[in-house]
Amino acid sequence: MKYAIALLLSLSPLMAQAVEVGERLAPWTLLDQYDQAYSLNDQTRTLLVARNMDGAKLVKAALADRPKGYLEARQTVFVADIQRMPALISRLFAIPAMRDYSYRVLLDREGSVATRYAGAEDKVLWLQLDKGQVVSQREFATAEELRQALEQN
Repeated sequence: MKYAIALLLSLSPLMAQAVEVGERLAPWTLLDQYDQAYSLNDQTRTLLVARNMDGAKLVKAALADRPKGYLEARQTVFVADIQRMPALISRLFAIPAMRDYSYRVLLDREGSVATRYAGAEDKVLWLQLDKGQVVSQREFATAEELRQALEQN
């Protein structure tokens, strides 16, 4: 029984479905670091997804020294998957620290959104959207590559 559970848990990342170009993303709503709700909408042009702390650090480094509203001006939203972070740590330390960021972080506390989009754990997934449909998909492994892509967006 233990082996079956371990196998199921090890395969769960593979259950995320790859998003195909032309596919319309299913709607979702998440709270940000200020507990303000945001719903994916047709005005969103770029969706950034970080599945772990390494990905979130890439986004943070790419946005260092960028003014408040930088992502919003580019119609870009950032989703951070924090489901594996212990609730006490997130509530007492991580989320309060995120309130100092110059950008909005949509917090996927239960892994209900980030897991919809397949990709490497240690990279940032970039989904380019047009009225909710996926136009292209990329992944970034460095903050500099992500920064350059955001500048061109």
